[in-house]
Amino acid sequence: MTAASTKRLDERTYECFTVEIANKIAHITLNRPDQFNAMNRAFWRELPEIVREIDDNALARVIVVSSTGKHFTAGMDLSVFTSGKSQEGKETGRLRANLMKNILRLQKTFGCLDEARVPVLMAVQGGCIGGGVDFASACDMRYATKDAFFCIQEINIGMTADVGTFPRLPHLMPQGLVRELSYTGRRLFAEEAKSCGFVNAVFDTQEDMLKAVMGIAREIAARSPLAVHGSKEMINYARDHSIADGLRQIAIWQTGMFQPHDMMESFKAKSEKRDPDFDDLLPLDDAL
Repeated sequence: MTAASTKRLDERTYECFTVEIANKIAHITLNRPDQFNAMNRAFWRELPEIVREIDDNALARVIVVSSTGKHFTAGMDLSVFTSGKSQEGKETGRLRANLMKNILRLQKTFGCLDEARVPVLMAVQGGCIGGGVDFASACDMRYATKDAFFCIQEINIGMTADVGTFPRLPHLMPQGLVRELSYTGRRLFAEEAKSCGFVNAVFDTQEDMLKAVMGIAREIAARSPLAVHGSKEMINYARDHSIADGLRQIAIWQTGMFQPHDMMESFKAKSEKRDPDFDDLLPLDDAL
């Protein structure tokens, strides 16, 4: 174990992020505003490290993702596609095999948000471009300032988005709109994103947005963590399966995971006119 890994998560220094954990809420902030928070190599390494540590160790009941500067993110940094080593003379098949492996690794970065036991809320200001749409589509909820916009930028540079937009976005907005955005590369501005259901709410300023999103995060953190975890599991499962499969899965989940203690605590707290006091999820190592 390195010296850095023994530090509290919110005491560590990251190249692309700052992390704060308070009141059972983890706040992850993209923090390269001078580079428009472009997703460089460190981004793809640091984000899953942070999210998995929060999730695996049950450090928070909800995650909020926000950003700094004019734009949420300019998308993929071109340095991700260059190794710095000459590929001249290399066998094409080997290079393509490496490319596929690298794409799968990038996909796992945002997969960790989908797979986390806790909800992930994203607060977007300015542009959320290219890989930013992949990022946003992997979160549970999205909020935006009135100047925010989303753009599937890949089509504008002659490629197909490949890190999560197409598997997830058609579940979050009408497929015809997804196709239009994907084929044209036009900007989806905040109010249209709200009208089609991609974002939950639009705010005048980033300050107003963060205040509201943190309020929603506090509401989530006050609920039974096991019940919230189960809700996220079932919503994700239903998204990927038939209605019949989803109904059977919730029956199986409820049979094995229903926690009468949390329900009794809810009723007791209400009768005593106090906030309920629920147990946190167990760290994954302790849950084995």
